[in-house]
Amino acid sequence: MLKTLSSAETVICQLCIHLHVALIEEDLLSYQHQHLGWGHWRQAGLTTALSLGLLSSGVAAIAAAEPAAAAEPISTESVANPTATAPNEVNETAPATRPLRIVLRIDERRVYLTEGDRILNSYPVAVGAAATPTPQGQFEVSKLIIEPVWQSPWTGEMHAPGPNSALGLRWIGFHASESGSFGFHGTPTLDSIGKAVSNGCVRMYNEDVVALFSQVRIGTPVIVEP
Repeated sequence: MLKTLSSAETVICQLCIHLHVALIEEDLLSYQHQHLGWGHWRQAGLTTALSLGLLSSGVAAIAAAEPAAAAEPISTESVANPTATAPNEVNETAPATRPLRIVLRIDERRVYLTEGDRILNSYPVAVGAAATPTPQGQFEVSKLIIEPVWQSPWTGEMHAPGPNSALGLRWIGFHASESGSFGFHGTPTLDSIGKAVSNGCVRMYNEDVVALFSQVRIGTPVIVEP
């Protein structure tokens, strides 16, 4: 059965034939140089140069004949509020040896950081208003962002990070749904702390959210109670 040669194999065969012929011609011209003089030796040098040119052209033809490698796909990810550049996101996971938990008690307007049955710290918070309540249940920390960039869900406008940003200095995300992303974050609206006034997120004083942020990791359990 005859085998159909690929374009690259065809180029290689043609290259071999050209080089073989060139080598025969060079041997002949070398002999002529020895017996007929310098002019024929110059011609032999030209033949060698042509042979090298054929080699270079052949390599280029092989490269052109080979299919180009497929480009690596570019990974894209839709970014929910809040947004942040990669250097600001912390991906360290919670160690299994230390059973820390975040417990939010909505009626108390307070969040607790516990280890087993022991309360390590607690902080006052603002929670979701009646029309936009903070989701209840069992969750875990899924996003940790330093100086989050806030994007308005109403206008789409991006706001610079900082203590006066709507998200304050830190974002500790624990739940995402069609309604949006929910998390603990700082706030410049200090008089809202202790009230049910947010769109569902948990507002904290900037110094408190920075302190809580430093103690938790991705995967830390979050329990939201009535």
